[in-house]
Amino acid sequence: MRTTRGFSLLELLISMALGLIVIGSAVQLFKTATDSTRLIVQRSEMQQNLRAGTEIMTKDLSLAGAGIPSGGIQLPNGAGSQPSLLGCDQITCHITNNQYPNNNYMYGVVPGFGTGVEAGAVIPSTPGARNDRITVVYADYTFLLNEYNVTFPGANPNGQTVNIAPNPGFNPAPPLVTAAGGLQVGDLIWLSNTAGNAVGEVTGFTNTTIAFADNDALRINQSGAAKNNIKALAAGGTMTAYRIFVVTYYLTVPVNGQLPRLMRQINGLSPVPVADNVINLQFAYDLYNSNTNALDPSQPNPLGVAGDDLNLIQKINLLVMGQSLVNNGRNAQNMALATSVSAQNMAFRNRYQ
Repeated sequence: MRTTRGFSLLELLISMALGLIVIGSAVQLFKTATDSTRLIVQRSEMQQNLRAGTEIMTKDLSLAGAGIPSGGIQLPNGAGSQPSLLGCDQITCHITNNQYPNNNYMYGVVPGFGTGVEAGAVIPSTPGARNDRITVVYADYTFLLNEYNVTFPGANPNGQTVNIAPNPGFNPAPPLVTAAGGLQVGDLIWLSNTAGNAVGEVTGFTNTTIAFADNDALRINQSGAAKNNIKALAAGGTMTAYRIFVVTYYLTVPVNGQLPRLMRQINGLSPVPVADNVINLQFAYDLYNSNTNALDPSQPNPLGVAGDDLNLIQKINLLVMGQSLVNNGRNAQNMALATSVSAQNMAFRNRYQ
């Protein structure tokens, strides 16, 4: 029988080495492709997350001052008054330094320099970074409270209860305030008549009455204050009412290991998350300085600058930074989005006069 010659050991070793090189190259290409796919997915999710949160914020910022009296509303002050609060629900205050500035005045925009993280917590991804909050105020015209007549009960009202009834001049008549989308405990109501303006926090209501009891969560109802409370409107007769939104944006770090979140809190209601894994939030303001009669651009803390008038904010500059949604930050990407919003409803300043 004739023998058939096979491969030599050297040939087998060379072929195995070539095969391993080909397989290794294929594995490396596959790993590179999967890493690229993961990075692209991370960046896409991060962009969508940041854009969703930013779009909600810019909508609220663009409405700052809409529908409320030009220049804002003076909250209760004088003898017997105390500072009112923002950024609180019926149980918890979520931000620090949460009082209205300048003797309890409700501006269309209330900056919060360096107080943008709930309870002053540290965000692990950005330790030491400055985080701000912002509060904007505007009227809610989707709830037709202006189609009701609001009156005080009795001859000597205490300002803690008002009567509310549909205005017969409107046809069809507005729905009951207890209907879906109507009043909630914690809502803020702006009341006005010939005696002036006042704001109250709803503490209870029926089909025909609204209660503004003292010791409310936001310390808005101060019937014992000397000026600018609901009781001070008694001499002005029938009142017109509007629900207003006081919207505060800030960051929170959940204690159960969840990622940092951008939160949106309205009036005295519970906050809701807007976007996950937002690790930095900063604001700066372009506004006119009443002392120098010139524009002060990009002021991070206008409350700390003499002459800067919060009623003359022309533009709000926003920077929000997010991190990709991965556990423990491994292979995480960071991204920052920046935009500017014109405060269209703020007071106009003619610098050419």
